[in-house]
Amino acid sequence: MTWDALKALLSNKYSTLFSQFWLFMVFVFRVLVFLVAALRVWGDENQAFVCNTDQPGCTNICYDSIFPISHIRLWALQLIFVTCPSLMVVGHVKYREKKDMEYTTSHKGKHLYANTGKKRGGLWWTYLMSLIFRAGIDGGFLYVLYFITEGFNMPRLILCRENLCPGPVECYISQHTEKKMFMLFMVVFSVVYILMCICEMIYLIFKRIKKLILRKKDQEIQRFVESHEMAPHSHPRSMYRSKSSVRVDPTVSLLNLNNIKVEEKPLKRVEEW
Repeated sequence: MTWDALKALLSNKYSTLFSQFWLFMVFVFRVLVFLVAALRVWGDENQAFVCNTDQPGCTNICYDSIFPISHIRLWALQLIFVTCPSLMVVGHVKYREKKDMEYTTSHKGKHLYANTGKKRGGLWWTYLMSLIFRAGIDGGFLYVLYFITEGFNMPRLILCRENLCPGPVECYISQHTEKKMFMLFMVVFSVVYILMCICEMIYLIFKRIKKLILRKKDQEIQRFVESHEMAPHSHPRSMYRSKSSVRVDPTVSLLNLNNIKVEEKPLKRVEEW
């Protein structure tokens, strides 16, 4: 499988920049380091493991007690398992594409999804769960390595006290400095990968919250506009009422009003005279 094919499988157009950068970091600081350097350093760990005894089987028993699982195989399993959650998102998108195709054929060209790779609805939750699984897998393998090496320690000399050995036997690990450096290198970058997953989860959650807040504001604005469109004559009446400051007695008839006006005219003439 080529780089382009694997990249297209694990990091499609619906992945964020965090996932694309994570994939780049995995291949540069895990795969390349694993293939180029780690295999050469850890390749002779079983043959170069020496104990100060001639007792048959003692060396193998001590090696199994010190290294229950090979670091190379542990890192290979970690690399396989940590890339599996990305297949969850790929499978969900393929399911959407199949469902959209069936809907299009049955509804005369109409589409069920505007964009099958857009992180909305169930795909958003699948993407978030893949990040949680990815960070959890890295954390789990870190704990296993911590448990095997008793605190990420790689000593030069180990005292073995197994039953098949005649007594406490001194065993030596070859190239222990290089092995410790590579082990710490893998540990540090595993922590970096976990932090990258956490940052991407925070980014997705805050982006989702921001969209929900904006959607709620748009709904409130739309309700406000619709409520004012339903009562278009409410404003002119209120303006008319505010402008009219003179109140007329409703009991006064039109005849009384005419008599009042006739009585006011002579008064005005007298005043002018």
